[in-house]
Amino acid sequence: MRSKKFLRAEQAPLIWDAPGLTAGVDEAGRGPLAGPVVAAAVILDDQNPIFGLADSKKLTPLKRERLYDEIRAKALCCCIAEATVEEIDTLNILQATMLAMRRAVEGLRLKPHKVLVDGNRLPVLDVLAEAIVKGDSKVPAISAASILAKVHRDRWCMQLHADYPLYGFDSHKGYGTAAHLLALQTHGATPWHRTTFSPVTKVLT
Repeated sequence: MRSKKFLRAEQAPLIWDAPGLTAGVDEAGRGPLAGPVVAAAVILDDQNPIFGLADSKKLTPLKRERLYDEIRAKALCCCIAEATVEEIDTLNILQATMLAMRRAVEGLRLKPHKVLVDGNRLPVLDVLAEAIVKGDSKVPAISAASILAKVHRDRWCMQLHADYPLYGFDSHKGYGTAAHLLALQTHGATPWHRTTFSPVTKVLT
């Protein structure tokens, strides 16, 4: 006859099957030559669904803006965090991205049981986490996070455009387009450019 102790152990749920809140995490702004990298973490409310969630890159700006407001209104909780240009240049873009993701998760009002992260790398967290390739098109909470991060960073670029209108941040959002590279060569780098990124480094040397 099996002991009571063994029976209790047999019936204990596996940690990865335990119930609890799940947060989706994604980032925006790894590739641009300027500005912070932004991460968002979102815990959706199953009782208050949001329709139309998708990879932010596949949505129109107007659709992203509408969903941004709906996510902020309906999600159980969410947090948007950044890693600065200085942190990007000091740590490198990958480590700065992981830092922004960790800040987003740690900034959630509710502590998730599990975190699902878009991509194939995980930030250092004190909760169970899983990386999901193309998660922004597979997992609604990651889709929501991608939308929050994208809209937040696009709004930041629009503010930067007001201060530096000659660079075209309103259109290229910091990416290394031909127009952006020409502006760099013509006007030099702004304080918001990432000095360790090759096109910017060339202008500074």
